[in-house]
Amino acid sequence: MSLLTDLDARGLLHDTTDRTALEARLSAGPIGVYVGFDPTADSLHVGNLLGQVMLRRFQLAGHRPVVLAGGATGMVGDPGGRSEERNLLDRETLAHNVVCVKKQLERILDFDGSSAARLVDNADWTAPMSALDFLRDVGKHFTVNQMVAKESVRARMESEHGISYTEFSYMLLQANDFRHLCEHDGVEMQMGGSDQWGNITAGIELIRRRTGKHAFGLTWPLLTRSEGAKMGKSVHGALWLDPDKTSPYQFRQYWIQLPDDDVERFLLQLTLRSVDDVAAIVAEHRAAPEKRIGQRALATDVTALVHGADAERAAAEAADVLFGGDPTRASRAALDAVAREVPSTTMSRAQLGDLVTVLTATQLAQSNSDARRTLGQKGFRANGQTIADDTDLSTVSLLAGEYLLLRRGKTQHHLVRVAG
Repeated sequence: MSLLTDLDARGLLHDTTDRTALEARLSAGPIGVYVGFDPTADSLHVGNLLGQVMLRRFQLAGHRPVVLAGGATGMVGDPGGRSEERNLLDRETLAHNVVCVKKQLERILDFDGSSAARLVDNADWTAPMSALDFLRDVGKHFTVNQMVAKESVRARMESEHGISYTEFSYMLLQANDFRHLCEHDGVEMQMGGSDQWGNITAGIELIRRRTGKHAFGLTWPLLTRSEGAKMGKSVHGALWLDPDKTSPYQFRQYWIQLPDDDVERFLLQLTLRSVDDVAAIVAEHRAAPEKRIGQRALATDVTALVHGADAERAAAEAADVLFGGDPTRASRAALDAVAREVPSTTMSRAQLGDLVTVLTATQLAQSNSDARRTLGQKGFRANGQTIADDTDLSTVSLLAGEYLLLRRGKTQHHLVRVAG
């Protein structure tokens, strides 16, 4: 199966330039291909993940990925997909964001070997360019008629907020990025979401006019959930790729909780499993949907891809603990993950001797009488074991030599870190 045929089977082809010519070029030998990411925040989110995974697919097929961090275009803002102007970031914030985003862009791709990825920042060639140079060398090759015809620009012009000259120029900046990478890095192809098609074709046209070279473009459908919601939103807000913004546990749980209708599509598009492997998982899932086999496979693969295998294992163990598993079998990494997700308190061993006070201090019980009543109903557990009103918590063996996990009912937890 050719790379394009595989992408087609995964539902990842929205638009391409001449498919026959592109297929032939990809078959002829390695090609330089790039995707750009604007650092509008200090972390990428899951909506950006598909671009990274697409570059990884091309790298595994022997092609050379170039990842662009938009230090320049991030100062302007892409008008696509928005009804109003972005807030402009100051240089210091943007520079900070670029540093943070670069670290995330380096996780999924291989930066060594014959198909080594390369990370670039378009500020390096855009910032030194004068306004007159830009108008002469880039702007001269486009008519306003062409630019207004692009869907992203036309939609903004028809909105109540309109479009500023700043965002109107975004297309030309991105076109110049493609031209620069083609001339200086041998990049022949740009990829992006379907909303980037106008920007990509502008770059292809600029390359043709400035160099006479033939370039290619490819877009994929934008990620949305089956109910139409924008991909990457959760109860916690945006689903960030930065573990300090969205913990690996929360990230993994997002995929575990996906509806069945989304599982096959995201297994195909966001994991590196073969199409046949995905078909087998989906068949097994449909035979016993209550086991969430598809969601578990998806959660495992995507979390490991973004955060690493160790973080994924710790998040999976933490989920097992919080949903009724035996906490005494959990690793230290899993318990540290639990500590990020549930309320915690530090107490001494001596304080643990007063059971009722511990339960009220941790707010697992609303009052002393509530604590005693619930103890009588066997409603509390400590490190997985039911406790009674005569239990001395100071004698309970600690998890990882440090933790005491208290639980009321099935879902209310409190982690006590025992010091001294």
